[in-house]
Amino acid sequence: MPLKAELHCHIEGAAAPDLVLRQASKYGADPTPFIRDGAFVWHDFTSFLAVYDFSAGLFCSEEDYALLADHYLTSLARDGAIYSEIFISPDHAAQAGLSAKAYADALGEGIARARNRTGIEGRMIVVGLRHAGVEAVEKAARFAARCGNALVTGFGMAGDERVGDLEDYVRAFEIAREAGLGITVHAGELMGWESVAAALDHVRPARIGHGVRAIENPDLVRRVAGSGVVLECCPGSNIALDVFPDFASHPFPELKRAGCKVTLNSDDPPYFRTSLKREYDAAAEHFGMDAAALAAVTRTAIEAAFVDRKTKAALLARLGR
Repeated sequence: MPLKAELHCHIEGAAAPDLVLRQASKYGADPTPFIRDGAFVWHDFTSFLAVYDFSAGLFCSEEDYALLADHYLTSLARDGAIYSEIFISPDHAAQAGLSAKAYADALGEGIARARNRTGIEGRMIVVGLRHAGVEAVEKAARFAARCGNALVTGFGMAGDERVGDLEDYVRAFEIAREAGLGITVHAGELMGWESVAAALDHVRPARIGHGVRAIENPDLVRRVAGSGVVLECCPGSNIALDVFPDFASHPFPELKRAGCKVTLNSDDPPYFRTSLKREYDAAAEHFGMDAAALAAVTRTAIEAAFVDRKTKAALLARLGR
């Protein structure tokens, strides 16, 4: 089993159906409309959001969030992962009635539990939600910069890519950058290549979440490759959301051949009937990647990780470097 690493996963979206069923029982909620035969049920973006909101709403306490992070990272480790970064959103903390700090600290406790049990390393990336507006994203950046949790090592922006102009959010990223946090931003998923170009122009990220629509512009592909910006690719998610119709159409291999730094990630895994292991398996099956090529993808992820030099060196050593 190849060793794996993941840079792009929304922690509320990583709650497995079995865990959600346990939480529903705990809080007396009816999961019937949302889970059938051990899988989430949705058929379009609106129904996807309904299931997502139902599941996320079942994590209400600090112990719930610790359990969520522990459950997910432990499952990753079982499938051969040695490193995980999870996106965390202070907006979810507010909906749960928790302070952003209590929320982050609880998730950090779950990461620590998984590490102590399995050896997997984990870190957190605070994300602002683009559709919540500039002020909300800057508030998330200030929290990330000042929260004092050593496991918070990055800042990014997620949410509806169709809302707002990236240049309006520049100050949020500068707040995070000045605090020494790694910078990533969702771009080039639902929107076209122009979204990726705007990210490079205005945000200057180390990584781009998705970024695959860059393939629509050969000059931009060359720019991405030349910049060294790492793409957090999520093929299974892209296909589930009809960004591309199938693996044969997915540009991951073409981006890789063009010299772009690409990684494999699961995004919101149980909703898209995937996992990090399935993404690696699909890359082997559909992209023709052998064990050495998959190991190189893991190495790219570790080298791009928002983690201290000592931990990164230890992780690379586990890969045989």
